[in-house]
Amino acid sequence: MTTEDELIESIPKIEELKDKREEKDEVETALESELGIDISKLLGNSYVMSEHEEITKLSDALRINASDAKKQLNVFPPNYTIQDQTIPDLIKKMRMSRRKLKGSQRDKMSKAIDTMIDAYSDHLSKCIDSIYWLNPYKTPLLKMRFNEKDLHKLSKIKESSKRKKVVDCLCKYWESELEQKDMAYSKEYSTLSKSMTNAKKGFRNCIAEVTNQSLTKSKKEKQEEFIIKMVCENPGIGARSIHERMPITMSKITSPNIISKMIKKLDIVSVDGAYHKVPTMLKKNIWAYTAAFIDSDGYITLDRNMNPRVGLVATGTRGRAFMEEMHKSIGYGRMHLDQKSPQDTRLINRLNFYSQGDVVDLLTKCLPHFRLKKGNAELLLELIRMKKSYKKADWYKGRCDEIFKLMKWENHKDHVGFDWLKEGIYLDDITKLQGNCKMSVMDDLENIGGVIV
Repeated sequence: MTTEDELIESIPKIEELKDKREEKDEVETALESELGIDISKLLGNSYVMSEHEEITKLSDALRINASDAKKQLNVFPPNYTIQDQTIPDLIKKMRMSRRKLKGSQRDKMSKAIDTMIDAYSDHLSKCIDSIYWLNPYKTPLLKMRFNEKDLHKLSKIKESSKRKKVVDCLCKYWESELEQKDMAYSKEYSTLSKSMTNAKKGFRNCIAEVTNQSLTKSKKEKQEEFIIKMVCENPGIGARSIHERMPITMSKITSPNIISKMIKKLDIVSVDGAYHKVPTMLKKNIWAYTAAFIDSDGYITLDRNMNPRVGLVATGTRGRAFMEEMHKSIGYGRMHLDQKSPQDTRLINRLNFYSQGDVVDLLTKCLPHFRLKKGNAELLLELIRMKKSYKKADWYKGRCDEIFKLMKWENHKDHVGFDWLKEGIYLDDITKLQGNCKMSVMDDLENIGGVIV
């Protein structure tokens, strides 16, 4: 039972939770915009379909199999709880505690309550948005009586006939409400009010037809959820340790061998029996994730022989798991695993790209997603294009020297005290060197975007 003091102490945590939730939403929105996938527009503006029809349409549009399409559809948000308490129950307790407070503490509690209400309203809105066939009818839906559990039940309706029944109730209410607007009280007004009441009752009856058992997770789903939770909380954990931490009822129906087989079907990487959870963004958009990895723990450079070098670096067992999974997802590159570090600390794992074709393909796909090393990538793409077709051009050697200096500047521009004169680089000339880019010259020579006479 949460005490009054614990509620007061939790106020800063509640505000922090809101900030983190907003940051998460911004990242998800940015990622979805980069991916260019908007399932709500794809399915929400069409007729009311059954789940089977939705899966078929989604798999055709995104060119994925039915299993992946079904995973995209089953995205109803998890229950929003804090310390194993639902938000309505927590708000009720906070309001009861507020009665005993005065002054600044009462104001803080009021602010925390408002924060929780806003966050929960946003959560319910996302729950509605996840039910694609119900999205176009959000306006009348908000006039109905429902809670989070009711929305979860609506998401479990698969047949088109039952979905149409729900939509019919919402449309009848919507039509009656629009007709009743600005109407003087009369017999017709009363008739429309009765129609609206009947529509609300019909909506509640549709929800009542969905059993509570349909919301409970299967034993397999509970096992998978527990395994993912253990791996996320304990990177490097093994199958035997996961089995030992399972509740008695769950451990009786499973074994370490079964867990190791289930791991293969989840987004979990195994390195010598140690499990690590791969970020879901890697699976959603490998190029966006690779660009972010290169920005933070990678490099884009060239050696003094003007050979391009791109690589990703990670340390330890978890780093090795990420490198192996990224190598598998990208499909090319050369792995260098478990190398000794100069400081004799954790082992270093690298995924390097040496081939000019691989470097061009990688940088071209990652270019829109770079934040810090976009300049490096553009310089390498220019250099490789020059080396491929313009080695005999009179400007080739001079531009190679400029690219070498610009790459040094890109890699060390934040390095305070770097000896630029040692490399023959004059900072006043950087803008001029950047303006000497030969990409437009090569475009003109190849008649790209022009008319060939």
